[in-house]
Amino acid sequence: MRHARLIALLLATAAAPLGAQNPAEPPASPPAPAVPVPAALTAEAMPPVPLELAARVRPYLESRGAGFAGWDPNTRAVLISTRFANVSQLHRVAMPMGARTQLSFEAEPVSGGYSPGKGDVIVVSKDRGGDEYYQLHALKDGRLTLLTDGKSRNQLNSWSSDGQLIGFTSTRRNGVDSDIYVMDPRDPASARMVHESQGGGWAVTGFSPDKRTAYLADYRSVQDVDLYMLDIASGKMAAIGDRTKEIAYTGFAVAPDGTLWATSDEGSDFQQLGRIDPFTGSFTPVSREKWDVDGFDLSDDGKTIAYVVNEAGFDRLRILDVASGKVKRVDNLPAGNIGGLEIAPWGEIGFSFNGARSASDVWSLDPKSMKLTRWTQSETGGLDPNVNVEPRILTTKSFDGLEVSGLLYLPDPAKFPGKRPLIVDIHGGPEGQSTAGFMGPDNYFLNELGVGIFLPNVRGSTGYGKTFVSLDNGPFKREDSVKDMAALIDAAGKDPAVDASSIGLTGGSYGGYMCYAAAVQLKEKLAATQCTVAISNFVSFLENTNPYRQDLRRVEYGDERVPEQRAKLTEISPLTRVAEITKPMFVITGANDPRVPKSEADQMVAAIRKNGGEAWHLIAADEGHGFRKKANSEYSFLAQLVFWEKHLLEK
Repeated sequence: MRHARLIALLLATAAAPLGAQNPAEPPASPPAPAVPVPAALTAEAMPPVPLELAARVRPYLESRGAGFAGWDPNTRAVLISTRFANVSQLHRVAMPMGARTQLSFEAEPVSGGYSPGKGDVIVVSKDRGGDEYYQLHALKDGRLTLLTDGKSRNQLNSWSSDGQLIGFTSTRRNGVDSDIYVMDPRDPASARMVHESQGGGWAVTGFSPDKRTAYLADYRSVQDVDLYMLDIASGKMAAIGDRTKEIAYTGFAVAPDGTLWATSDEGSDFQQLGRIDPFTGSFTPVSREKWDVDGFDLSDDGKTIAYVVNEAGFDRLRILDVASGKVKRVDNLPAGNIGGLEIAPWGEIGFSFNGARSASDVWSLDPKSMKLTRWTQSETGGLDPNVNVEPRILTTKSFDGLEVSGLLYLPDPAKFPGKRPLIVDIHGGPEGQSTAGFMGPDNYFLNELGVGIFLPNVRGSTGYGKTFVSLDNGPFKREDSVKDMAALIDAAGKDPAVDASSIGLTGGSYGGYMCYAAAVQLKEKLAATQCTVAISNFVSFLENTNPYRQDLRRVEYGDERVPEQRAKLTEISPLTRVAEITKPMFVITGANDPRVPKSEADQMVAAIRKNGGEAWHLIAADEGHGFRKKANSEYSFLAQLVFWEKHLLEK
């Protein structure tokens, strides 16, 4: 039949005079010029991206950020991570607002920092194509020297205070367990395993000042972290405190006098900063914050601690004088995100900051004068960041009376009056949180299309206490978070500036599962969904995620090896109810994803198409759990714009 149609077409063409046209058919318009699909991407069942759209969006794609990566103890310069080509690399900035001098030149993103003390070596971490099998390297003169085996998963955890040793974990023994290693990075042959671990959540949190003891953490879940002291010479290990207690620790530092500092939720619903007795394990809080202490750094002399308080997604910086216990508040920073805290040997506090009206940049604070110094000013594509909208907190009650909230960004009503479309963006984790940071290319939705953005924090999110983070644990509570999402969508839809009939939803990783679940259970509330690196079937996900992660994820989601839990995991998996998906969906996948395998996307897309549904699919051959390369992320963003313009704006 196919050949018959081809022959008929050839005969008809031959019979027509050269240049003649069928008078009943107007001449076909040439296709609009399209953006070439990057070589590493495969675009399935989706339209091309118009070149004209890319030209309109271009300035929003050209913003960049700078992350603080540490101090150079010799020259007082800062090390930053920023992107000038396709991926982020390390750069050196000699003075505030000085030139950025690139130090690493790799095809993959590189992260790392100077050694403490002498600052004579930079150790960096790099994987291949997003596979997360990180290798450690020494960086010098633009070249990398491999420090690890080149095959296993290795993670740099901690330095000794004098910069002689690094502590890192590696799965080289069996590909699953994160064993503990120490090494002088100047001599790769010095690497030796000092503890054979069981599980994938181990890390070196610090060294004693004499380097005889390493302090270890075994991360079992977001609520349960066990601490240990390891005698490096003998390999003997002792637990710090009672391992049967469910206590979380999220930060750790060793003072020059051996005092152990940590953030912990022991005795509190929120993480506090305090001291740990290494023999009894008792935790004595020093901070008295009403929200989580998210991170801290201790000065080399042990006299000062800088710490960050996460107030409902807005970070606040505090300075603690250890001797007096007095705390200074840093109030001259706008609301936003603070990260990468590090106190220099001379006392200056370096950090990254980003907010709604500021891309990520590097700052420092003099704790004596409280003077802030800006070290970088990242480009925003020529756009004025001061026109970006600030979010407000939207709060509502869920089905069981639990208070849940999110950050609501609404376009300027003077420019976009009346009710406007809304995109709901669910964070991953689930032990994560949407916070008030720079929106990057998403500002195009707000500033140019008049589309609002809503970032919910459903139960299971961090930042709202250990009770809140535990409320979605296991398969039998999992869908309570979907009910929270429904309540928050309804609350956002009641805002006078939101068109409740034009709401789309997106999410990645665990947020991708929520995206699939919303496509099934909340389809009447939504116009379309866009799901990235998403779990479609909990059983196949748990069976196929990287082996080092399996037990860690079973604590959160449930154990597929237990028949009762397996049945419930199957029941709540979006793939089980795929026939109920009736609205368009766009799926984005990294082929090398070690967390959520590509097969999770493949089976969902195939099932939707088999049922006659619309499923776009974009796959990156050189990415993993998210797109990190500029060419890929830009095309992905433009393709999402095409999707939302068709299914949200043209409704």
